Amino acid sequence: MATAEATVRPNETTAPIMPCASVEETREFFENLGFTAAYAQTRPYPYLIMAWSGFALHWTRLPKGGDPSNEDLGACIVYVDDIAPYHAHLTAKMREAYGKVLATGRPRLTRYRPGASRFTLVDPTGNAIMFIRRDEPLEVEYGGAKELTGLAKALDNARILREFKQDDKAAHRALNSALRKHPDAPAVERATALAAMIELAVAMGEHDRVPALGERLGAIALTAEERARVEAELGNAGDLREWLGE
Repeated sequence: MATAEATVRPNETTAPIMPCASVEETREFFENLGFTAAYAQTRPYPYLIMAWSGFALHWTRLPKGGDPSNEDLGACIVYVDDIAPYHAHLTAKMREAYGKVLATGRPRLTRYRPGASRFTLVDPTGNAIMFIRRDEPLEVEYGGAKELTGLAKALDNARILREFKQDDKAAHRALNSALRKHPDAPAVERATALAAMIELAVAMGEHDRVPALGERLGAIALTAEERARVEAELGNAGDLREWLGE
């Protein structure tokens, strides 16, 4: 008689099942993003499978008392080798279907910054479908990497808050506080922090903050090499404006 170990093969596929407030709305949204319906039913209970590329997402009934506005009902991780093409595809499909990127509310797509290892697609029910690069480090040092100090550590903390917790306001506050605490930090770190705050202000729609931040940034003397580093950070703000269609 064969043992259990002899029949197990390392080729499993998992399919997390997320709650769904409306099969019709969810299906339409994902079809607009280029997915196809592999299965859909509304009775005797709702069940939906939407497929694209090499993966599929599953949904079933919303639990009793579940409130999509809380965005805490379900999630799914999609591990990929390179997340940039996925973000580019979803961005293009959103623009094609809705005339803009759905960057706020529900559903929405979070932004992607060059070098980032993840982004999130939030569906109409508030489920988070997280696209994560396979080689993303398992350990995330909240508060900033331990080997860093001062403003450099605050910059790393802001990156974690922005990319892993999706909390732009907290990232902006952290940088603002760190700039006050470390007025004598290296010029390139102060300039990078201000450039990052400009990008965050754009992301939050607080454009009135940008001129004052830009003025502070322009007053910092930088070498040509340092200026290139800061301009790359400012480029993220420009890319974000373009992504948002502003």
